[in-house]
Amino acid sequence: MLLSGKARLAGVIGWPVAHSRSPRLHGTWLNRHQIDGAYMPLAIAPADFAASIHTLARIGFVGANVTIPHKEAAFAVCTKLDDSARRAGAVNTLVFNDGQIIGSNTDGIGFLANLRAHHVDPCAGPALILGAGGAARAIGAALLDQGTSVTFCNRTQARAASLATALGAETLDWPQRHAALADFALLVNSTSLGMTGHPPLEISLDRVPLTMAVADIVYAPLQTPLLAAATAAGLRPVEGLGMLLHQAVPGFAAWFGVTPTVDAELYRIVAADLLG
Repeated sequence: MLLSGKARLAGVIGWPVAHSRSPRLHGTWLNRHQIDGAYMPLAIAPADFAASIHTLARIGFVGANVTIPHKEAAFAVCTKLDDSARRAGAVNTLVFNDGQIIGSNTDGIGFLANLRAHHVDPCAGPALILGAGGAARAIGAALLDQGTSVTFCNRTQARAASLATALGAETLDWPQRHAALADFALLVNSTSLGMTGHPPLEISLDRVPLTMAVADIVYAPLQTPLLAAATAAGLRPVEGLGMLLHQAVPGFAAWFGVTPTVDAELYRIVAADLLG
């Protein structure tokens, strides 16, 4: 890592943030391209978020990623929002430029890029998204913008209905998720179910077409119970770490002036402690 008095500084803001893999990811790119800059974890409490963003912009940071629980607060603090942020209703990437705080949401871009990296066509057929949080909204908006029909299914039906109304999508009651799967070409788990320390997602893949792709945005573990079941059923699994890698590309390019590459070496570095 090169650091001079002219170093470009960025980071990831969360509460907590110690678990984030973004410093490892961006640090790899900084080293690979020999860039005079640094990317660091920034643990900022919700009560301090807005003031901290303005401070970072004033002291010379070029931008930041934003993770849980700050994505909606980041949306509110921006002076300028791009279409991806407006559609998602949340911001995960900030660029500081001439006094402006510019917000975007790259989760949808990252999800689509990860699908394509796994040779899955986002337009192959209707998609069922489990969950109704910020990730579900960003992914749903991205798929809808591709012309894909989207249905949201959430344990709290009212949240799914609100999200579907906002984006112009459909809803499915949570108990119906098993029986309805045969009608979809893509299943997306955007919940925390299946994540290390959380209960598994309860869903049956017994009656789905073999052409179905099954994507999980959870990446710890890399192979969630859902992805293991998809593999066993002969379906096309799409793991979640690739989404993290691909969503980081636009921010790095904006901050450091180089468009980085997502490749097998990067995957191995970021996933080193997950591969066993």
